[in-house]
Amino acid sequence: MRTPSSPGRRSWLAAVGAAWLSPASPTASAAASSPTSGPRQEAGIRLCTFGDSILDCGHYNEHGIDPGRLLIRNDDALFPEFRGRDLSSRGPARLEHRAVAGATVEGLEAQARGLQAVDGSVALLTIGGNDLLRGLASDTGPGLRRFEAALDAFLRRLPIRPVILGNVYDPTFGDDERNFLGVPARIARANHRRVNEAIAERAGRHGRLADLHGHFLGGRTSWYTRTIEPSLEGASEIRRVFLRQL
Repeated sequence: MRTPSSPGRRSWLAAVGAAWLSPASPTASAAASSPTSGPRQEAGIRLCTFGDSILDCGHYNEHGIDPGRLLIRNDDALFPEFRGRDLSSRGPARLEHRAVAGATVEGLEAQARGLQAVDGSVALLTIGGNDLLRGLASDTGPGLRRFEAALDAFLRRLPIRPVILGNVYDPTFGDDERNFLGVPARIARANHRRVNEAIAERAGRHGRLADLHGHFLGGRTSWYTRTIEPSLEGASEIRRVFLRQL
């Protein structure tokens, strides 16, 4: 299921010591380091995770495993398919986990507070699912515009490039009979699509898109727990999708 990495991605990995990192502007929040000091030098890759339970799902499985942890160092006993394919197998790699289950776009700025600019950093971001659950699914326009503005503000201030944005998956597998939102499926799906379009547009500007939506449409119910949360198997599948972009 994994597609070969492109020459551009291989070049990025080969040059990770130099890092693809854009310093924050002087108006950025305290999350960024001083513009005069520049990014701190650090060997290898620093993987920073932001967003919601798609990346903060360790408390939904007995092993406490989340996608970021698997990307850094695979659990070979649980997932032998990924032996030798984690970031640690390529060189020094560490995880800075900041994603929080239940987060909405308004909570992203707090997650980045105190973040230092470090050479060799890459950010993973998943956001939008809880925003849909808390009102965007039935939105008529203003809510989506606020979502886009808040996401833009966070990405402008984030002192890391590239950012790999994951879109919002569909636990109903496209089946309207499984709709659990209390919103007509036609309306909810249209707003889900708009959220994912907004995420894809920003992925094009700031890094790359991890198409969780497309991958999970062809998945299994065992990838979920509690209807919408990633199970242990689901955490590994999220890892699979992000790994294609690293």
